[in-house]
Amino acid sequence: MSPISMLLIGFAMSTDAFAAAIGKGAAMRRPRFPDALRAGLIFGVIEGVTPVIGWLLGHAASSYVQAFDHWIAFVLLGALGVHMIINGVRHDPAADSDDPDKHHGFWHLAVTGFATSIDALAVGVGLAFLDVHIGVMAAVIGLCTLVMVTTGIMLGRVLGNLIGKRAEIAGGVILIIVGSAILYEHLSGAVG
Repeated sequence: MSPISMLLIGFAMSTDAFAAAIGKGAAMRRPRFPDALRAGLIFGVIEGVTPVIGWLLGHAASSYVQAFDHWIAFVLLGALGVHMIINGVRHDPAADSDDPDKHHGFWHLAVTGFATSIDALAVGVGLAFLDVHIGVMAAVIGLCTLVMVTTGIMLGRVLGNLIGKRAEIAGGVILIIVGSAILYEHLSGAVG
């Protein structure tokens, strides 16, 4: 997998965490950089670990599905992309009624980070069928998430939820494009 594809996946995986971070930043009274960095680290570590878990699960099953692994990666990335687009378009009334005094402690951030990393777990399963170093990919996803969440919290106070949903839609589109590129590479390699 090319470095550009890896970077695109990293940013695509971090867009839902970015959207959540903007919401958290909007709910905080005055987010400071150390608070944003702390949240970015929590989200980044979780988002970096989950694809490794998915990769281990997928790798255990890879010998059974090598003939159609590119289709699995395409379907998983495409389905996740569509899911992210739908979530980005859907209006969430619960987000409108967030309590500004909501607790932003470690466990609350960790649970939110895990909830936004489920897609990275599924991507990890898909990556088990490709020629990719999972350690590098997990580091890219974790670092992209660290940057995106830290930035999202700092921007959240100013931008609110407006950009958050659009970021999730863009991430979904990126996943669909990467999945399609993987399928194209494998099918064109099989023909040539």
